[in-house]
Amino acid sequence: MNRRQFIRSAAALPFISAIAAENPKRLILRSSWQTVNIGDIAHTPGVLALLEKHLPDVEVRLWPSNLENGVGEMLAARFPKVKVIRGEDVKKSFEECDFLLHGSGPSLVAQADVVKWSQATGKPYGVYGITFSGQQSSKSKTQPQVKTIDVLSGAKFVYFRDSVSLELAKKMGCSCPRMEFGPDGAFAVDLKDDAKAEAFLKANQLEAGKFLCCIPRLRNTPYWTLPEKKAAIDEKKDARNKAMMDHDGKPLLDAIVSVIKNTDLKILLCPEDKTQMKIGKEMLYDKLPGDVKPRVVWRENYWLTDEALSTYRRSAGLFGHEMHSPIMCIGNGIPAIVCRWAEQTSKGYMWRDIGLNDWLFDLDKEDELQRVAATVLAMAKDPAGSKAKAEKAREVVMAKFAASMAVVKSNLPA
Repeated sequence: MNRRQFIRSAAALPFISAIAAENPKRLILRSSWQTVNIGDIAHTPGVLALLEKHLPDVEVRLWPSNLENGVGEMLAARFPKVKVIRGEDVKKSFEECDFLLHGSGPSLVAQADVVKWSQATGKPYGVYGITFSGQQSSKSKTQPQVKTIDVLSGAKFVYFRDSVSLELAKKMGCSCPRMEFGPDGAFAVDLKDDAKAEAFLKANQLEAGKFLCCIPRLRNTPYWTLPEKKAAIDEKKDARNKAMMDHDGKPLLDAIVSVIKNTDLKILLCPEDKTQMKIGKEMLYDKLPGDVKPRVVWRENYWLTDEALSTYRRSAGLFGHEMHSPIMCIGNGIPAIVCRWAEQTSKGYMWRDIGLNDWLFDLDKEDELQRVAATVLAMAKDPAGSKAKAEKAREVVMAKFAASMAVVKSNLPA
């Protein structure tokens, strides 16, 4: 480029910027599946934070399923520029937006809406951080049955949040041009409510860095116990939960006792979903020895993702049966140990994918079950080494995010 051409191009930059400002790239994020679980809540702020960081010039519109229980207000406070669309706004956004991004989740949760977008607009879409279990068809009552594999094959990219899902999709014939491992969006959550977290810790005599968090759960989430779900009891699942409760609780009980007796740390029993306060008390707290219980705090109230994460950041680590609280911990450099079983999806294997295989336990395997307590104690007794290990995994995740967000950007119109 000669001097005259350079001057001309430099002079044009303000006009180009003005045109870009008037015609921003627009993206719909289809996410926010439910609000009774801080992990399901976390998918959305995680992906929104990534879009904000890596695609700052893109206008993002959130198309949610559920923003109740204070979640809408929490997201609005953190992401004031993000417009929430419902009803007629969705139809208008179909006309105005360039791309639809299906957010992280346990499956292609909003498959019917992805199909609706594709058929109505002919515009591209992508899938960001899901588990795939082989489910084959849409559950929509208003659309013809569409195979999930076909919908995934039509995407510009699909990021699976665990390698097991990725390999299964390939085996089942998914032909999407770009299929890769891509961590759950919840790793990127940066929400906080420090005031609530500090007030709770003070009220319960928990000091920063001097306690571990523990989250128990049942084999099958008993949603039938939550009034808002309006669900009938599943007798088969309830029976399985009761049959396995002591078996699944034992490694956590052993870990709690070991930590209390061998360190100066305390334990906080806390929930990831609304059913787990009761589970924490019945499965663990009520069964603790009398000399251990005084240093164990049972949280009896549900919380939102911001307060939970502020609490995790002040802990020395987390262990238990859940997945997304560990995800949020590792995303913030906090050590976290995951226990899983056959009833869960393959999402737990993402721990293996990010280099934390020795912090992943299958409780259906007796030899692994027996090693949980010792591993939790080792994590507790080596805070520096444990944090370094968590940070190394975090770096793997963040590198994957940077690469995948570059792919999202490349699929938006120039």
